[in-house]
Amino acid sequence: MADPSAPLLTHIEDEGTSPPLSFDKIFEHTLSGFSFPQLLQTIIVGLALSFDSQQIFITVFTDAYPTWHCLDHTICNPSTTDICKLPRSAWEWDGGLKGKSAISEFELECSSSFLRGLPTSAFYMGSIVGGFFMALIPDSFLGRKKLLFFCTLAMSLTGISIFFSSNIWTYAFLKFVIGFARSQTGTYAINLISERVSTKWRPRATMIPFTLFVLAFMSLSGIAYLVRHASWRVLYLCTSVPAAIHSVFIYFFALESPRWLHVQGKNQEAIEVLKRLSPANRSYLESVSSRLHSKEQPPSSSIKDLFIRKWAFRRIVVVMIIMFGLGMMYYGVPLAVRDIKVNVYLSEALNAAVELPTFVITPILLEKFNRRSSVLVNCLLGGALGVLCFVMTSFGRTNIAFALELGSFFCARIGFNLMAVYMIEMFPTCVRNFATTMLRQSLVLGGASCPIIASVGRNVPSISFAVFGFVVSGLGLFVLLLPETKGSSLCDTMDAQEQSDQALKTSPSC
Repeated sequence: MADPSAPLLTHIEDEGTSPPLSFDKIFEHTLSGFSFPQLLQTIIVGLALSFDSQQIFITVFTDAYPTWHCLDHTICNPSTTDICKLPRSAWEWDGGLKGKSAISEFELECSSSFLRGLPTSAFYMGSIVGGFFMALIPDSFLGRKKLLFFCTLAMSLTGISIFFSSNIWTYAFLKFVIGFARSQTGTYAINLISERVSTKWRPRATMIPFTLFVLAFMSLSGIAYLVRHASWRVLYLCTSVPAAIHSVFIYFFALESPRWLHVQGKNQEAIEVLKRLSPANRSYLESVSSRLHSKEQPPSSSIKDLFIRKWAFRRIVVVMIIMFGLGMMYYGVPLAVRDIKVNVYLSEALNAAVELPTFVITPILLEKFNRRSSVLVNCLLGGALGVLCFVMTSFGRTNIAFALELGSFFCARIGFNLMAVYMIEMFPTCVRNFATTMLRQSLVLGGASCPIIASVGRNVPSISFAVFGFVVSGLGLFVLLLPETKGSSLCDTMDAQEQSDQALKTSPSC
């Protein structure tokens, strides 16, 4: 009787005494590959950046100064006559459509440049204000998916409402709301994607939304061309209606971050998400779910820990310093290219096109080289190209200078890509949204300082390239103060992040 009972007792004992597994080990094992469901989920979320991109650049077409022609050639000439000095009966907008642009519909052709640029300025002001306001929202609030849903829905519905705006002030207010709503779209999307893939696939997966961002920017020109004979309001409908539909797809089909669910103590929901992301590992997940560490209670918001803990505060400050320099170069170089005396339309098109290869090169750099060395070399190279651009322009080598300008912009984009992944790895899930928000805010603040620096180029041609070059090279040196994170898995709490750092990088998992 004793012998037959031995195996049963042993089985019960093994099952009861099996050591618990960390969620990180289960996560990395389950998502070791990159299955079709993961790709589909990445695209669903990444498309949010596509519509975000179109809202950023849409004013290039909707708020453009339209062309006009004379009705009375005896008193006017479009190439030499000031439209504001002519009677309204002497000229007409090309195509006869008053609503071709917000400028013509709201009769702003003779208004101040401040009033004509008010909608665009309101948009960026809304982005800055919204960035700081939403940064205060705890990472434990709603979750990555729902926050992304509300952001895209609010942005799209406001874009649709522009169709009914009656004056420039209503239009500017709605642009402010759009900027406010979309301010954290990129942050929520990138974090949601990065927290649903393994360490191995993180560099490649996070480049997909950036690629969609640039492709949408390039497609906007085609959409604007197709509706060029319609009212400028139609362009907002053509971009905002699909964005609203996409937000519904996010709500019903996008999956929440399993890491965020685990941090909130929702282990069963996290396991269900992993099952849907990797159906092939369903049996494995069912067998180990009972051995998963259970949290006693979800951690409260730890945003204040970023300022209380010295290591976290030092990291966030260093990252913001580096991103400020990269922001100056990323936004400033295309703005200052007019000083090189090249075709502005060709230059802007090439600057947009040159971003696409960066999304192939960045994953290679992240997989083959260390984070710190990649960022450092990239900043130094980009800065050197900016300085050389100034030198070549001074000697009248326009073509060479333009090639160097493209190179410096290329480095600025790669630098942003590298820092986006680097930031995700340096901060735990409980504060990752806030930390990433600070990265994007410093990038925008760097860009906000560009017009002032670029205006100097009117007196000293292309000097702004030298300024951008020296700034990004100098601030890039601060990366030496950051820890190396290559090969490390994502941590979920501040304590886990500290323990991982103190392990002297001997163990990549948290």
